[in-house]
Amino acid sequence: MVISEFKYKLGKVERGYNNRTLHINLSDMKITSKPVSETMKEKFTGGRGFNLWLLWNSLPKNRIVKWDDPENEVCIASGPLGGTPVYPGSGKSIAVAISPLTETVMDSNVGGYFGPYLKFAGWDALEVQGRAESEVVIFIDGDEGKVQIEDASQLPSESNLITELLAKKYGNSISVVSSGPAAEHTRFGCLNSSWYDPGRKMHRYKQAGRGGIGTVLRNKNVKAIAVKYSGKITVETNGPADAKLVKQVGTVHSQEIRQLDPKQNEMSTVGTTHLVPIMNDFDLLPINNFRFGSHPDGEKLGREVYRMKFHKGFDGCWMGCALSCAHGVKDFELKTGPYRGQKVFVNGPEYETIAGVGSNCGIFDADYVIEINYYCDIYGLDTISLGTAMAFAMECYEMGLIDKRATGGLDMRFGNKKAALKLVHQMARGEGFGAIVGQGIRRMKKLFAEKYGADPKIMQDIGMEAKGLEFSEYVTKESLAQQGGYGLAVKGPQHDEAWLIFSDMVRNEMPTFEQKAENLHWFPMFRTWFGLNGLCKLPWNDVIPEGNKKTKEPAKIMGHVRNYVKFFSAVTGRKVTVRDIILMSERVYNFQRIFNLRMGFGTREHDTIPYRAVGPVTKEEYRSHAKRYAKQLREKLGYDPKGKSMEEKMAILRKHREAEYEKLKDAVYKRRGWNADGVPTLQKVKELGIDFPDVVELLKRHT
Repeated sequence: MVISEFKYKLGKVERGYNNRTLHINLSDMKITSKPVSETMKEKFTGGRGFNLWLLWNSLPKNRIVKWDDPENEVCIASGPLGGTPVYPGSGKSIAVAISPLTETVMDSNVGGYFGPYLKFAGWDALEVQGRAESEVVIFIDGDEGKVQIEDASQLPSESNLITELLAKKYGNSISVVSSGPAAEHTRFGCLNSSWYDPGRKMHRYKQAGRGGIGTVLRNKNVKAIAVKYSGKITVETNGPADAKLVKQVGTVHSQEIRQLDPKQNEMSTVGTTHLVPIMNDFDLLPINNFRFGSHPDGEKLGREVYRMKFHKGFDGCWMGCALSCAHGVKDFELKTGPYRGQKVFVNGPEYETIAGVGSNCGIFDADYVIEINYYCDIYGLDTISLGTAMAFAMECYEMGLIDKRATGGLDMRFGNKKAALKLVHQMARGEGFGAIVGQGIRRMKKLFAEKYGADPKIMQDIGMEAKGLEFSEYVTKESLAQQGGYGLAVKGPQHDEAWLIFSDMVRNEMPTFEQKAENLHWFPMFRTWFGLNGLCKLPWNDVIPEGNKKTKEPAKIMGHVRNYVKFFSAVTGRKVTVRDIILMSERVYNFQRIFNLRMGFGTREHDTIPYRAVGPVTKEEYRSHAKRYAKQLREKLGYDPKGKSMEEKMAILRKHREAEYEKLKDAVYKRRGWNADGVPTLQKVKELGIDFPDVVELLKRHT
């Protein structure tokens, strides 16, 4: 049954833009079109920038909106470069909402066809606001030029079933964004974004996992958003200013990937699983809630295991992507849950899932990881938050901070894969200890202290969250720059802003605070740029041009950066430099920091990270690298550890490392043009051209 309908005129994309966005208010079932101004394109570019600007202007100005208030929005957009079929990684969508975990603005990116289809259906961005009285599906028909809100009360809850039924109704030329039943009962529900795999004749999925945006979608009583576009997609579909140059730069990058990927990381064969043995070898793979960075059984979760398990065939989550890293396992027989005994196709797993629900929980069983990956997808769960939250609960259990009274009888020791799977199934039903873990680490810490008398200080040290968001899966103890990459990220500890471990820890390319600060400026800015344009970052840094090591700044991979500059100019017609694209990101990045300020966050205190991200919390951790720590005490502090108690050595080391992190904050704030409290200065926002009246008024109250 159609509840509401809106018809619009179809049109061609011009230089990467439709110049209009779609707003849907579910409370009054009103559907409207909004114009995109030249100023909006100039200041916010697209993608994440458009989403932030739309959300900023849609929220009430007189109060702070909570994540489950109807006024909160789910905003989804691609960007001007998104939907280019000849350039690798051009199929990204970016989702933005007020997060159930952090209670402030969150962005999360995802592959698949939704963003490009949305654009080609007529819209640069989508805003979904309000809350429907009953469950609905939003259908955007880019063939007929209409938007419909339909009754969805008869649809199932799981993402896979929803997509299958919508494909039967509307055909395979659709992309569906949905979540699942666990998103209704947890704070870290993910968005599944689908695409049709013609080789396997099935719909597949990627996830916008971070921050619980799937939870927001389900709270609005939206079971799915489907967009249809049946037209032929070519370079010209995106309306580029110079189609010939687009083809040229796309061909260069694609040919390089096809030539070099088999010699380097084999992304097209094993995907991000290639990272597991590398992280294990360099003491960076999280083990037992980030206590340790390597394990003898790490190889059981690595690339060679998944090389044998992944189904052969093309695995690009957007057409024409030469990297094609979205692998899956075919005919996997499930051993637990409602589909026990059935053979299914599992999308993934990716490195973050393997490390999160696997090694970080002390579980080194590839089939277990595949099974929990499948259920997380159809239930709508972010595997990063899930894995890190489970690992925290396991350590609390092993330390005696909680017992079976708290877990409902579950034996939550590290390595107990049966308990981990039960926990996930509980989340889908909103039952038991699963419902508690599903609230995230920040709320678990509070509950365990209040109800079970757990020590708040030790939980603060081992609870791997910052700003309310669970850490993604890298051990940062020996990389001060990566500690900053997590702690100083505007949305919380997610590696897509700055991944600097190798440059800092392994290659020692940034020994001074000023060098670290410079990298913690440039890399988050350039990585932000991908989210403004509808691009995946993996083609930039997971296949390296020959001769890159001999360049002046090898970590930046400037050969690729210059190609992206050409790509942007070819599509939009705007002649830009490398400095210009960094400036684009600075505007959006600083605006998001200011958005946090508006929500009651965004200052120095909120950039704090748990001590486990900085150094050893337990004696066991210290013993595991006692020689390393003793050497550091002698060489960096002039302190002789011989004959000293372990408590004293750990206290001296902690004082030093925490002080180093505070110095890093100072250096980064200065480089970014922020004051000592981490707030962008009026001078900075004027330089960036984002000194809007409400922004200036807000900053004046905090300076």
